[in-house]
Amino acid sequence: MTASYDLIVKNGTVYLPGGPVSADIGVIGGRIANIGVLGGDAGEVIDCTGLHVLPGVIDSQVHFREPGLEHKEDLESGSRAAVMGGVTAVFEMPNTKPNTDTADRVADKLARAHHRMWCDHAFYVGATSSNAESLKELERLPGTAGVKIFMGASTGDLLVADDGALARVLANGKRRVAIHAEDEFRMNERADLRVTGDPSSHPVWRDDESAILATRRILRLAREAKRRIHILHITTPAELELIAQHKDIATCEVTPQHLTLAGEEAYPRLGTYAQMNPPIRSGAHRDGLWHWLAQGVPDVIGSDHAPHTIEEKSKTYPDTPSGMPGVQTLLPLLLDHMHHGRLSMQRLIDLTSAGAQRIFGLVGKGRIAAGYDADFTIVDLKKLWTVTEDWLQSRCGWSPFTGMELTGKPIGTIIRGHRVMWEDTLADSAIGEPVRFEATEF
Repeated sequence: MTASYDLIVKNGTVYLPGGPVSADIGVIGGRIANIGVLGGDAGEVIDCTGLHVLPGVIDSQVHFREPGLEHKEDLESGSRAAVMGGVTAVFEMPNTKPNTDTADRVADKLARAHHRMWCDHAFYVGATSSNAESLKELERLPGTAGVKIFMGASTGDLLVADDGALARVLANGKRRVAIHAEDEFRMNERADLRVTGDPSSHPVWRDDESAILATRRILRLAREAKRRIHILHITTPAELELIAQHKDIATCEVTPQHLTLAGEEAYPRLGTYAQMNPPIRSGAHRDGLWHWLAQGVPDVIGSDHAPHTIEEKSKTYPDTPSGMPGVQTLLPLLLDHMHHGRLSMQRLIDLTSAGAQRIFGLVGKGRIAAGYDADFTIVDLKKLWTVTEDWLQSRCGWSPFTGMELTGKPIGTIIRGHRVMWEDTLADSAIGEPVRFEATEF
């Protein structure tokens, strides 16, 4: 009997777990039903001749600023930027106003996101000194990506800096905990090293040692607590060398910004627009990250999308906020790096989809396989193009990569069998749903 599909993705080079094949993908009910040379009827057919079909890209660190900071970004505009850049799912961070640190506040974000976010989504719960004992319940809420700890670089209740408070957080729960690892005490001692009007002093203040100290501390505390951790936005080769010795308890992330920008060029050209935490460091640091990436140590790429307005970024350093947009440029930058031989397609897929599935326990995402969600990122590996402001979707309206010429571009974003973006054009409506996790489903 001839099969009938809701969608057939035809004639593309499809990246299966075993490698690339020339195949069609049949979708029924939002899930992959068949892979091969397919006939039969379909409600929609997408011809991908000359294109490459990747598992849907997952960005496991974004700040979409809602609630409370919608002048910078909101869940709709941030997720619109995501799907324009080929991203099918995001994990959003808790440092909003108010912080996402209770069950009611998680529920509020999920309600705000429902069919208003363009991509699928999950939300982190922020650890505080006052909610430590309830985290074991909060981390199991549907739609939560787990717990996030800020060891430094945050304000108010979301700063968990001392070992005693960190140990309390790690003692409550079982899921992998995401960590911003900068040592608050060392940075407080070095605050006078900031030079007014000179953002290149940012990595002098927040130096290598502030990152390494915090990473060393959290590795020790995690081992004592027998708790798995995920260390975000690594910026120093020394940290990756250290984490490589603790892979039984620690996974880690690097960002496209730290793999692409070097302080010697970025601060003179971009000024405060290059300011983020942890900082953009030297070209030697960037090259060291690539070395350890080739060694297989980083598990995922996250954008750390953290937009601020042009007005805010135009103030005088250090009275300027740290952070830059990045969810829309995450995949384009990696495709360009791949074009220049810095990583393989196999490694790119591991960093942008399979890695997130593996370390966070996603249900039905992270690979192209029968029974999985029909999430596809469709790319043209030969497309030569320039990042322009009119392509950007983030409310902040700027990118450190505007004007950059790249090779390789996202052409289509398919989420659970729905064509959400095709050739820079969005669908008529958003269909984002919460990501499912093994830890909250079973």
